[in-house]
Amino acid sequence: MPENSKQTKRLVLTALLGAISALLMILEFPIPLVPPFIKMDFSELPVILGGFILGPAGGALVALVKVALSVLMRGTDTAFIGEIANLTYSLGYMLPAVLIYRKLKTKKGAAISLFTGTVITSIIAVIMNIFVIFPLYAKLIGLDLSTIVGMGTSANPFIKDLTGLMIFAILPFNLFKYGVTSAISFLLYKKLSTTIRNHM
Repeated sequence: MPENSKQTKRLVLTALLGAISALLMILEFPIPLVPPFIKMDFSELPVILGGFILGPAGGALVALVKVALSVLMRGTDTAFIGEIANLTYSLGYMLPAVLIYRKLKTKKGAAISLFTGTVITSIIAVIMNIFVIFPLYAKLIGLDLSTIVGMGTSANPFIKDLTGLMIFAILPFNLFKYGVTSAISFLLYKKLSTTIRNHM
């Protein structure tokens, strides 16, 4: 197949996965025991699959398209802080997983790579929320951090302070979210990648 045709198909696939990811990002829903401003979605699934199929740069482009389309479709109610955080977490999940899988192309390697991506991005989320996201968001909208903690307490009585919010909400939520995404990716990737590569 001519190189130009391959590049065109890669770009089309990137745009398609990014659009699907943006739609999944919009179809978010609340889950128990976490504050109402934290929502579950499956938008990382096309990102991680894109990374496995197209490589780390391709996966990063899928994540960028996801966030850009989400802003275009519904705007932002976090002064873009939420979108920047979402992009950071996507890359923190996808890049380690894809880079490890490129070295360990086995089922065990896939499991290790997805587990590692889940743990890394969950840790990144805790660090960013403590030192960047929550303080910046509170400052921009004129809220005290105690108000944000209070939202967490109303959903989960174990949350008493910012550290508790991280331990009892942010960390378990992200481990769950990316863990579920990893499990689905593990089941889908081989069949999906084979089908796609046969048409590229």
